[in-house]
Amino acid sequence: MKVLKRIFDLYLHGSMHVAMSVLALVLMTNHMFNLPFNFHMAGFAYCGTMFSYNFMKYESWYRFKRPISTNLKIITALSAVAFVAAGVFFLMLKRQTQITGIIFFGLTALYTVPVFPKRPNLRNLSGIKVYIVALCWAGVTTLMPIVEVGNEIVTDVILKFCQRFLLVLILILIFEIIDLSEDDPMLRTIPQIIGVKMTKLLNLILLLPFYFLEFFKSTVDNMQLMVNVVLVVATALFTIYATPNRSKYYTLFWVESIPIFWLGLVVLVSYL
Repeated sequence: MKVLKRIFDLYLHGSMHVAMSVLALVLMTNHMFNLPFNFHMAGFAYCGTMFSYNFMKYESWYRFKRPISTNLKIITALSAVAFVAAGVFFLMLKRQTQITGIIFFGLTALYTVPVFPKRPNLRNLSGIKVYIVALCWAGVTTLMPIVEVGNEIVTDVILKFCQRFLLVLILILIFEIIDLSEDDPMLRTIPQIIGVKMTKLLNLILLLPFYFLEFFKSTVDNMQLMVNVVLVVATALFTIYATPNRSKYYTLFWVESIPIFWLGLVVLVSYL
């Protein structure tokens, strides 16, 4: 059991699970716009996410020369492989897709790498974290697959981009509730500013535009509406039961599984 738990922890802390969530959202975009599966796009989304998240989480350990555990050494090695793989997949994408990817990679770099003399990075600018992360997720999982196949950015794509942005924002707020007791007060996260109860209320309110944006599409899919009801209820429950005392597994596994759960529901319904 200890070996299995160590492997599971490596899977979570090595950002392989969050990368699965990003991949699930890419596949959701394929489903929603009838796009063919693109191995290079999928590989870039997965490997790029894995490397980016691990870089954001662990680069300071090396920069400040903190003690490096065996697990962190393994994660570093896997991250290096992911970086090389992401680079190879990136070169296989079309030029327009590469430019789109560079824009969102740039945002990720600004979020992580020190660029301002008085503030280590954009991550430390009060309240900006959630919007950068949500924007990057929405861009990589919605715009890049569309650009790769040469489709135009029509109204339906913009609606899906906004819907994806809202979903990621909602999930991040659940993370911020769980991390409230550990986050630096200087971060000025939303729960730090308005409190846990108001953050939960905000999340529940944000679920309304997330759901009703579906009705503004050029063609409304009734099966998708049903799937989204289940997703909204599940996300609402995760929000309601989120507290700063919850285990990290609550977010690192269960909350980050919501996009995978969404894709699973869509696949299941498509076979009914």
